[in-house]
Amino acid sequence: METSLAPVYHILLFIAHVVAYIYDCKYIVTNESETVFTYKGYGGKFKYLTNWNFIIQTVYFGLCVANDFSGTNVRPSDKRQRSRLQRWRDNFLATVVFPLGMFVVLSFWGIYAVDRELVYPKELDKIIPAWLNHIMHTTILPFLLVDKFLVYHQYPSRKSGIITLLSLALIYLVWILWVAYYANIWVYPILKVLSPHQKAVFIMVMLVFFIFLYLVGEFLNKTLWGKEKNIAKKEKSS
Repeated sequence: METSLAPVYHILLFIAHVVAYIYDCKYIVTNESETVFTYKGYGGKFKYLTNWNFIIQTVYFGLCVANDFSGTNVRPSDKRQRSRLQRWRDNFLATVVFPLGMFVVLSFWGIYAVDRELVYPKELDKIIPAWLNHIMHTTILPFLLVDKFLVYHQYPSRKSGIITLLSLALIYLVWILWVAYYANIWVYPILKVLSPHQKAVFIMVMLVFFIFLYLVGEFLNKTLWGKEKNIAKKEKSS
């Protein structure tokens, strides 16, 4: 797990995300009569978790680039102190970037497999290029897994990490419920077809899923870097 490739990797991904986001903002224009997934209307693109995640992933890789050149990439065996940039990067990845990115990928394709009209109507194939759709909903997964392999991230306490993640999830939940109440727009068709009881169950399941994804990220970090951490501990005690 050598970090010498990390700066190049982060630069390429940051550029790719910036270009894709600019394209999405400049060229993806929809008509409200064409699809329920309009970018127009109350809240615009910011109604969608995909857009939140797109911005968050872009900011994360930008932060990685800044850290690669102005911060530190301290590994478990390294006796140096982490820079402030690295602490921000590590906490951001652990509490928001990884679990949210995994959630977007798995929930999108999971619902898509059951009924794509509930999450990505066919009309969008004419509006959003396939490559952009995959950057928003697919490549997040391999990009983050490679990043975890290349770069060590020190996780915060589990309690702190989960509280941060659930706080973000609840903020987004309040936002989409407000949009539904104020503008009579259900951001996702699946919420429109569920009864109030089913909505409550669905939301609770999604929150539990968020926690599970946080634990998956923590587990992967320990699996990839645990051996090096144990070696470092033995060296300190000897």
